[in-house]
Amino acid sequence: MNRSFSRHAPPQPQYRVNGRIRAREVRVIGVDGQQAGIFDLATAIKMAIQHGVDLVEIAPNAVPPVCRLVDFGKFKYETAKKERESKKHQHANLVKEIQLTPRIDPHDQKIKLEHAIGFLCEDMKVKLNLRFKGREMAHTEIGFQVVNRFLTEVGPWGHPDNPPKLTGRTINVMVSPQPKNKRAKNPKGDEKPASATPGVAPVAPVAPVADSKSPAKAGGPKESARVSTDAASSGGAAVNNPFANLSLEGTPPEEGPSPTA
Repeated sequence: MNRSFSRHAPPQPQYRVNGRIRAREVRVIGVDGQQAGIFDLATAIKMAIQHGVDLVEIAPNAVPPVCRLVDFGKFKYETAKKERESKKHQHANLVKEIQLTPRIDPHDQKIKLEHAIGFLCEDMKVKLNLRFKGREMAHTEIGFQVVNRFLTEVGPWGHPDNPPKLTGRTINVMVSPQPKNKRAKNPKGDEKPASATPGVAPVAPVAPVADSKSPAKAGGPKESARVSTDAASSGGAAVNNPFANLSLEGTPPEEGPSPTA
């Protein structure tokens, strides 16, 4: 089956330059940024050639269209730079919504508070919604207490645009972030590793244990300490023992007195 092939048209240039301008007369802005007056298109192009720049149409819907004498490459770079700068602050227009209830658990409220603080620290707005269900509408003052307590706790990071308002069954309030020079720091961003926690003493390094099987250290202080311990357990009789400081390795056992002596 044959299908018609649709070719997408190439994107049109955003600005018309030099000979692509269709107007007969244009208002020209000079190289210094000041208005030079209204000229016919041929005269405006000659002015651009004399200054070594391009004639760029920046306001095609004006009567007559406004054109500027500027290097087109430099003009595109400055325009792209302005767009990047504007995108950096785009997230300030984002709105995050947080739902509350009149009977919210303290732990759940703490979690939602942490989320709100994180959004405000990222320069986002937070919309608080508290919805009543059933007979909860008979005690709307409880809902206002929950919202006001939430606004008080989030105060170091954001401020309400307007007082909380009851609309139908929902209390709504918009919270905007505080200025950066007045805003408190994000608590999650101030956490420190356990090793750097103040008040905790560092663990002392463990000294290496001597290898008793090494020939250079065999029968060293470890064996001497065992001899002195055994001598001490014998009631102090080893104080004058001349063999107390000798190694036991390779020493024949001491012979006691003959039973016939």
